[in-house]
Amino acid sequence: MIESFDLPKILKKALKNGGDFSELYADDSESLQIIAEQKKIEKVNPALDRGVGLRVMWGDKTAYGFTNDVSEKALLELADSVAGAVKANAFDQDIALKTVPPHIQFEIKKQPRSVEILEKRALIERAEKVAWAADASPVSKIKQVKVLYAEIAKKVTIANSLGELARDDRTYALFFVQVVAQDATTGLLQTGYHPVGGLIGLEFLDDPETTPEAIAKIAASQALMMLGARRAPAGTMPVVLSSEAGGTMVHEAVGHGLEADLAGEGLSVYHGKIGQKIAGDKITVVDDATLANKRGSFVFDDEGVPSERTVLIQDGVLMKYMCDRRMARKHGFPLTGNGRRESYRFRPICRMTNTMILPGTDDPAAILSSTEKGLFVRKMGGGQVNTVNGDFVFEVNEGYLIDKGKLGEPVRGAILMGNGPKVLQIIDKLGNDHGFGIGTCGKNGQGVPVGDAQPTLRIPEIVVGGSS
Repeated sequence: MIESFDLPKILKKALKNGGDFSELYADDSESLQIIAEQKKIEKVNPALDRGVGLRVMWGDKTAYGFTNDVSEKALLELADSVAGAVKANAFDQDIALKTVPPHIQFEIKKQPRSVEILEKRALIERAEKVAWAADASPVSKIKQVKVLYAEIAKKVTIANSLGELARDDRTYALFFVQVVAQDATTGLLQTGYHPVGGLIGLEFLDDPETTPEAIAKIAASQALMMLGARRAPAGTMPVVLSSEAGGTMVHEAVGHGLEADLAGEGLSVYHGKIGQKIAGDKITVVDDATLANKRGSFVFDDEGVPSERTVLIQDGVLMKYMCDRRMARKHGFPLTGNGRRESYRFRPICRMTNTMILPGTDDPAAILSSTEKGLFVRKMGGGQVNTVNGDFVFEVNEGYLIDKGKLGEPVRGAILMGNGPKVLQIIDKLGNDHGFGIGTCGKNGQGVPVGDAQPTLRIPEIVVGGSS
């Protein structure tokens, strides 16, 4: 999109009033979203978006501007505007761009754009049919079914005053089913949902475990099951988090606090603790953008830094923070390829990619059977964390009582409340399995696709909010 322009001229013009570093970020996105609700198509949203962001850095300061006028004249004008905000030492180096070769490649077997829209509608209909038929009662408890199909093809180009030119083509696909069920007697409503997707083509919908029918069945089963669930008990108790729960805990309670902008600025409980023991010996936490087909993966981050597998915590010891260029410059942290942005409209910030607790050696079934009483969490909901002190609150979307080492009756309305560093210290069982969740992480007004994962694990004591 911008490679035919005189990029060194634009980058150098942005530095005419001084500065240490300039960068052009261009993205060209083509997306499609189809939403079906109550057995009809509610929205078909195709979209095209393209533009360029320009950044100048000097010391720990940043000037940023963007435009969707992708012409050389407009970019030179943008460079002039951004330069107007800079007052720094003169930049007197020549800029000669050299392409950074990709260190990995991701295979997309079934490009979404190669599939006709009627075929995509048929995928939605398959999911709808299964979801609506999930309850065979004379008066069906299924009251609402929503299906979302989404695809994004995004071409990214980054050029900077270091002479680096990087390109990344990203294809995302997502399929989501949400089901609302209602008890006719009590009027109680319960919702089940299940999203599947990643940096992947539509081949994932051919996998027996993630066909539209399988996704719909999981969502409907969750909603129906929760209708018969009683209120969760409140109190302090052991909690077993299934690998199926996704990695909400590692994402919220651990991940955000290990982002270098928060940790480096004293806004994280993990500030200043590199090299210190912050978790139990069993715990290793990794952020890895190189994993094939995962939602948080990419070849280059949004600053042109190659993606990598970053070990954040090794056997309980804090090794690194997730770092972008600004924090690397300011604090001397090593770059980790975690500079991300939603689009050209935003400057990059430190963000997670695919963040996970690595598996241990315990048999997941044995973890459950060795727990006399407590709560078993199969699906986590949303959560939030205070990164300054590590305190978190998480919703449980699907939970069961544990009774004498076995799954007991389902419960609803459970909330987990705890402190991230304390939980990391006391986890006493870590399964040899591994399960991924997906989502869109929000931070500073930006959303980016992420993955998170964990094995089955046991927290021997944590506060559960419910009914007293």
